[in-house]
Amino acid sequence: MSYIDLHMHSYYSDDGEFEPKQLIDLCLEKNIKYFSIADHNSVRGIKEAKEYCVGKNINIIPAIELDCTFNEINLHVLGYGIDYDKTVFYDIEDNIIKQEQFASKKRMKLVKELGIDFSDEVINSLSRNGVVNGEMIAEAAMEFDKNHENPLLMPYYENGSRSDNPYVNFYWDYCAQGKAAYAEVSFISLQEAINIIEESGGIPILAHPGNNIKENINLLEQIISCGIKGIEVYSSYHSKEQVEFYKKFSLKHKLLLTCGSDFHGKTKPSIVIGGTDCEGIEDKIISQLKCYC
Repeated sequence: MSYIDLHMHSYYSDDGEFEPKQLIDLCLEKNIKYFSIADHNSVRGIKEAKEYCVGKNINIIPAIELDCTFNEINLHVLGYGIDYDKTVFYDIEDNIIKQEQFASKKRMKLVKELGIDFSDEVINSLSRNGVVNGEMIAEAAMEFDKNHENPLLMPYYENGSRSDNPYVNFYWDYCAQGKAAYAEVSFISLQEAINIIEESGGIPILAHPGNNIKENINLLEQIISCGIKGIEVYSSYHSKEQVEFYKKFSLKHKLLLTCGSDFHGKTKPSIVIGGTDCEGIEDKIISQLKCYC
């Protein structure tokens, strides 16, 4: 277990389960000393978390996870040390929510056309703002399929090949970019994301590249040439081989190495706070971040 976790989500992310103060309590149980709530395109949980940290043996590094695109590839960029009062972050969130509300209808329609049914009543109970993501659809569909008869859902049930994180795996298999039930949302460009983070006093870090960039060195070099200052090398998504690959790449290009679990709660049950090993370099990660932030 590590005593830092610089990537987790509160319920201000549509796929997050817990309130910020609940996340802090979970961090304290795991003896986390430094943490970041990096919600998707939202900074609304940071002030609440910061206030709850007062008097407790834990430190928050303000952060956000911005969705953006580069060469038609959707990426996630973490911004650490940002001025979270900047109105630009609220403008981004409002824009994304409006787009997602529209895309949700198409997403649900496409999933049903694939032969995966679910209850609209359950969907409505899961959605807090009219946004319905792939994880919610998976949860509703698996509840609807009470007898486990739908072959398309078999991999997500207990002992199935995708049962470790069933809801988010369903998202990656059906609703992610390039998949059958993908509903497009227009994100800001990678360069815009980097500029916004830096103009707010933060540092831009490429999140979990193992998810979509893989070990594509040419693509990684193009991405960092835009101004990326670090890579989330230590991620719950990365294999040991990928950790080694991204570590060597980061050191070669003089990039910061960061560590985060990407904890969400029930959408990713196999991921735990502080469960990402960062090979004992916690102090180095925190000191380097403090130098930049």
